[in-house]
Amino acid sequence: MNDYMRALHQRFYREPDFSELEEDIENTRQEVRDCLGKLQRRKLMHLVDTQNLLKEETSQASFIAGFKLAWGLSKELEADGLYSFDEEETERVCRQMREEE
Repeated sequence: MNDYMRALHQRFYREPDFSELEEDIENTRQEVRDCLGKLQRRKLMHLVDTQNLLKEETSQASFIAGFKLAWGLSKELEADGLYSFDEEETERVCRQMREEE
């Protein structure tokens, strides 16, 4: 199922435009890199790569959680019957919900 959710994420998720922040981060990274030795530069690159991986994993986890929430809400609404503008139906659903409480 994880592969299916990953495919849905790739299909429907649109990353927000953070170009100014990303540019600022990259400029700062380059400034820091210029002050570091070879070993420290490798550590900095590892840090940046790990941060990017974390961002991707968090995005996918958030998408999956939102999808599961929407699916659960859909099932719950379906179990109570489809939404109706009929006043009698609305009253019946309200009574049923009060009885369940």
